[in-house]
Amino acid sequence: MITKAGVKSLTIVQAVNDALRTMLKEREDVILLGEDIGKNGGVFRATEGLLEEFGEERVVDTPLSEAGFTGAAIGMALNGFRPVVEIQFLGFIYPAYEQIMTHAARMRARTRGHFTVPLVIRAPYGAGVRAPEIHSDSTEALFTHMPGIKVVCPASPYDAKGLLIAAIEDPDPVLFLEPMRSYRAFREDVPEGKYTVEIGKGKKRREGDDVTVIAWGAMVPVAMKAAEEAEKKGIYADVIDLRTLYPLDKDLIAESVQKTGRTVIVQEAHATGGLANDVLAVINDTSFFYQKAPVERVTGFDVPVPFFAYEDDYLPTPARVLHAIEKVMNF
Repeated sequence: MITKAGVKSLTIVQAVNDALRTMLKEREDVILLGEDIGKNGGVFRATEGLLEEFGEERVVDTPLSEAGFTGAAIGMALNGFRPVVEIQFLGFIYPAYEQIMTHAARMRARTRGHFTVPLVIRAPYGAGVRAPEIHSDSTEALFTHMPGIKVVCPASPYDAKGLLIAAIEDPDPVLFLEPMRSYRAFREDVPEGKYTVEIGKGKKRREGDDVTVIAWGAMVPVAMKAAEEAEKKGIYADVIDLRTLYPLDKDLIAESVQKTGRTVIVQEAHATGGLANDVLAVINDTSFFYQKAPVERVTGFDVPVPFFAYEDDYLPTPARVLHAIEKVMNF
């Protein structure tokens, strides 16, 4: 859907498709690999139409072997290609974890900079779409723990396209997490052609002086809704969209929390070992004496993501985030 010259109104999944098409046209070294990404266009149709346009040598349907095609992509990246791998759901990535963390993330250090791995691994993640077991994981912290791989998580169509293009051009491996709950939730004006959003930089989605709310991916709309409700009660929130989970934009976090003195962090993942703890550590290291209240976390629970009937009870909601906002304001 085109709204004006040079701009399209796209959903997140359409923006991903547009970014892939843009880079396949621009660079002959870009190759897509994954299960059902060719003829079927991917499980969410993120690669729809690309096989027909670029052929089966550049849009490669692979066997059902995440370890196999991820390992193959690492080898391709070491030999002059820029492969983009699709993992159908983040919960399917675990067989490939050894390839990613033992080889892709370490290659620059292992070879003292002689070799790099310009590899992008795309993975839809998160709950809220009534998917079966293992399809709804939000385990980004397993990857942010390892230096050598960047982790990106856009919340909007504009950022999805710009960050994916930046990830493909990056000389090192990037895990590109796509919030499938938000895939078709809304549209946004996205420029045609090539542009990039800088990896490692967050974005302030809403301005306020009373409290900082930090979120990423599918939790950004939740944080925004909570901030809107808080404003009705006279509480004005800074809402920070991290966009990149590793490396974190520590300067943006510190700037906001030092201004407001109160912080709520929203993560979909389980509470224990989650990225919110690293964000909290950044606040402690940079802004401890600015805080007027303890930092509150709103997270998923320390249980596997439950089946359909209880899924909504597991996920952070605007009401839970609003409660945390009021708690830090009343401390």
